[in-house]
Amino acid sequence: MAARAPAFWLQRGPVAQILRPLACLFGALAAQRRRSVQPERLPLPVIVVGNIAVGGSGKTPVVDWLASVLRGAGRHPGIVSRGHGGRISTEGRVAMVPREGDPVLYGDEPVLLARLTGCPLVIGRDRPAAARELMRLHPECDVLIADDGMQHYRLGRDIEIVVVDEATLGNRLLLPAGPLREPLARLREVDLVVAHGPLSLPVREALESVPTYPMRLHGGELYALAGPARRRAAVELRGQRVHAVAGIGRPQRFFDQLASEGMVVVPHPFPDHHRFTPADLAFDEPLPILMTAKDAVKCAAFAPDDCWEYPVRAQIGSGAAERILEILEDGRTTA
Repeated sequence: MAARAPAFWLQRGPVAQILRPLACLFGALAAQRRRSVQPERLPLPVIVVGNIAVGGSGKTPVVDWLASVLRGAGRHPGIVSRGHGGRISTEGRVAMVPREGDPVLYGDEPVLLARLTGCPLVIGRDRPAAARELMRLHPECDVLIADDGMQHYRLGRDIEIVVVDEATLGNRLLLPAGPLREPLARLREVDLVVAHGPLSLPVREALESVPTYPMRLHGGELYALAGPARRRAAVELRGQRVHAVAGIGRPQRFFDQLASEGMVVVPHPFPDHHRFTPADLAFDEPLPILMTAKDAVKCAAFAPDDCWEYPVRAQIGSGAAERILEILEDGRTTA
């Protein structure tokens, strides 16, 4: 089970200051590792989608959006992912993820991405090995998307896309003093930034001339998890109390989105990648239960009546797709 972020990551208080020497050591070791790694180049372009902070920033909708953009341009994308929380990745294996795969085996995000995109998807902690397996099983793939692959430098990449949700940046210190895997200055080296929410002046200054595109998540329809296939408009629940379940990096974002639809939200936050059980959905008050698509893949087998999935899709600012396709067309590569 993923742990909640420590409270001291939100400010540069006494605990963060005590840990700053360790953060400096972490940064030095990470930089040395990056310099010493010899990336494995693949015979097809690789697009990394990632972030520089621990926690959910909205990468999964961006990968879904990117797969759609590439297919619309006549490409045949495949996806590699770690398979965080899944038994197969934990055991150090690589495997193709079926569209109806078990999240316990493959991880919740890979199963969701396989369903959303329809792309071939292979999981594995060893990203180059996962990529080779994908190419072996699906030689028609002509571009690879590396989900959450920013810090996996053994896999060479041609394009780096970073998703930035400023709320995940916390006190902007490196681990363990803060939530950053890499310093803010790393953003200046990427090809484009997708901003999930507004960015403050210090973050905008860190981006300097890096092309930055806003993203919003759009929903609107609910899909029943129990019984026959049904769907309904979210506006039908306007003014009603609902149980909102979220085991994602930032549950509050999901609760806020439902509230923006006019619902009266009874929030039930869980840790990211939480392994749900029927008891987690057994609420005393009989209200509709709404959950994210990432949680729905884990709850569909035992969801009670009046339990609904609220899927979202990314809407990214004009010009982002064109820039990605232009870089691919130019064939420019980076380490």
